[in-house]
Amino acid sequence: MSAESTGSRGFTYWRLRFRAWRGSRPFWGGLFTMIGGLPIAYLPYADMRLGNMTIAMSTTAGAGSLIIGVLLVTLGLTMWFHSVVRVFAGVAAIVLALVSIPVANIGGFVVGFLLALIGGALSASWAPGAPVEEAGPPPGRDAVVGPEGQDRLPVQPATRAGETPASPYLDSTVMDASGGRNSAG
Repeated sequence: MSAESTGSRGFTYWRLRFRAWRGSRPFWGGLFTMIGGLPIAYLPYADMRLGNMTIAMSTTAGAGSLIIGVLLVTLGLTMWFHSVVRVFAGVAAIVLALVSIPVANIGGFVVGFLLALIGGALSASWAPGAPVEEAGPPPGRDAVVGPEGQDRLPVQPATRAGETPASPYLDSTVMDASGGRNSAG
């Protein structure tokens, strides 16, 4: 380890990395879809105990609700790690949430249905942000904006005969101190 290194990376570094990762994909849509798949898959196999009495909530479509729940969790992970197919995953999550109403105990007692529906809608409507453009010219150079809106190099003083311009980047489109006109004699 060198003297300049800070050692281990702190909490702020990992928080900012997670924030950048989260911003580049439909994070909340994937999270809601995965959380919505859990009650849809779990509740048909759950037993509720009231004192000595056990109430089984299993139905004849237990396998169907398990498949729907696992597919919703898979679609949520797909939204996170393959954000290119976010619209397909969102529409598929909405369709599976609607199918879960008759198949999986009213869509996981409406909780799973609503979470999967909201997650699918968030994923289908998410769009990546525009890339951030640079704020201006590179440091140390003041650009002159031309009439067409193009950046040009700064105005240089007129040169004497036989001298080269101060910057090798100057061309005939850059105005000099005499107003940019060439005198022919």
